[in-house]
Amino acid sequence: MKSFKEKMSTLSAEDMARMIRMGWEDRTTFEAIQAQFNFTENEFVRFMRRQLNVSDFSRWRRRAHEQGQLKHEKKRGFKVTRFKCSRQSVDGITKGWK
Repeated sequence: MKSFKEKMSTLSAEDMARMIRMGWEDRTTFEAIQAQFNFTENEFVRFMRRQLNVSDFSRWRRRAHEQGQLKHEKKRGFKVTRFKCSRQSVDGITKGWK
C-alpha cells in the first residue's frame, strides 16, 4: 500500500487539476475519486488542504460537509451513472458556459 507522499509524487499537474475539479463538483463522490486515483477520503482532504489556499479550503470543506450526502454514494438518494456532465467534453472543460 502506497503512502500519501508516494501517491502525491506520482500525480501529474493535469491529474491534480482534475482532482481539484472533481472535489468541487457535487456529482463526484469520494468513492469515484478513490476508484480513479486511489485516494481515500482522508487522503483527499489532505490533498485539497495542500492544493487550495486557506480560505478556499475552508469554503470547500464547509461545502463538502454541509452537502455530505452528495459526496458519499451510500448517503445519496439517487444513482449517478456517469462521471461527467453531458455538456462536458473529454478534456474536462465545460462547453457553453461563461
